[in-house]
Amino acid sequence: MSDMVKTLRERRQKLWEDMKALADKASAENRAFTPEEQGAWDAQNDELDKLDARIKSALDTEARAKEADEAFNRLHGGKKDSGAGKQPEQRGQGGGEGGGQGNRAEELRSFLRGERGRFYDVNPEGPIDYRTLTKGTASAGGNTVPTSFYDRLIAHLIEVSAIMQAGATILNTNSGEVIQVPKTTAHSSAAIVTEGNTISASDPTFGQIPLGAYKYGTLIQVSRELLDDTGVDLEGYLASQAGRALGNAFGAHAITGTGTSQPRGVVTDATLGVTGGSGVGGAFSGDNIIDLFYSVIAPYRASQSCKWIMKDSTVGAARKLKDTTGQYIWQPSLTAGAPDMLLGKPVLTDPNVAGVALSAKSVLFGDFSQFFVRFAGGVRFERSDDYAFNSDLVTFRALMRADSSLVDLTGAVKYFAGNAA
Repeated sequence: MSDMVKTLRERRQKLWEDMKALADKASAENRAFTPEEQGAWDAQNDELDKLDARIKSALDTEARAKEADEAFNRLHGGKKDSGAGKQPEQRGQGGGEGGGQGNRAEELRSFLRGERGRFYDVNPEGPIDYRTLTKGTASAGGNTVPTSFYDRLIAHLIEVSAIMQAGATILNTNSGEVIQVPKTTAHSSAAIVTEGNTISASDPTFGQIPLGAYKYGTLIQVSRELLDDTGVDLEGYLASQAGRALGNAFGAHAITGTGTSQPRGVVTDATLGVTGGSGVGGAFSGDNIIDLFYSVIAPYRASQSCKWIMKDSTVGAARKLKDTTGQYIWQPSLTAGAPDMLLGKPVLTDPNVAGVALSAKSVLFGDFSQFFVRFAGGVRFERSDDYAFNSDLVTFRALMRADSSLVDLTGAVKYFAGNAA
């Protein structure tokens, strides 16, 4: 971590202490913020968000610089990639299997230049560790992520989807036919049985969830000059643009999808944990958040995929919360690349979660490994030199098929709902 990032993190910590002091003063005097204090709080909250963005940008830049140096060294026969094991193979139309990462990269670049047909399928070959691909920054795993084109694209897809970051269970299939996944709606129960009496049957209740393959697509246009410039990391650019576009589209449905002509989102099947008080416009209190935390039973809370998901604007309200002893239940991260914590669990943000409002489901909490995401095959790239012929642009179309659903409906994921009045 560079000195610049360390300085930014020190500024962030000092700012947080100033914000706590401001809130503590109002709390000690048993009053709300004055207009001046509210203005100062809002300004400091905005600055905290800007510092978070600068820190993330700086760490991403450092990671990209490191990757570029390693790629340059490999290109010129310098030090080799320290990662163990072979990278996933990628096949293009009319081409066989590459003999190494360099051959596969050249195969892809040949397709991008129009030298290898109009279609290119990028598929994972073998198991993919999606949790490792939740990189964001070098310290969060970026330095260990494989650099194949598929992995780079999926890493960008995860980067913009809180559900994928939270540790959803991923199912990869080669084809797109509907598959049936068991869902749990009730668990077995036990009771005391006196001597000689019959033990009552109690079976878990199961159902089935069909996971299909809804098609997502995006168009990316590239100038011919950019294609012909061999010094441009064109693979990285396309992986970034396609991954983020597909991730944004799928990520919205993974949160609020209805399951009708689109994936089924986690909010659709999550269970009510806590309802807020009346007369507060749907806002939550510190007690509400603590109650929501304990509404999820211990086995789910103990999961590594147990996290909070809320909208960015909701985070500002959560930062002010205290427990009954006056201690803040929000813990800002002091480690580069690590998320802030709320009651000891990571907080992720997603713009598709509802904001604080009457009847709104504004906070999600639970074990997101019980949310299944199905990918049908890899990502299909298609190239057209004719679509924007008069602009001398080459158009690439990226297609991905996916579906999703929560499979444990017994309370693995719960939500806070604002009061209706």
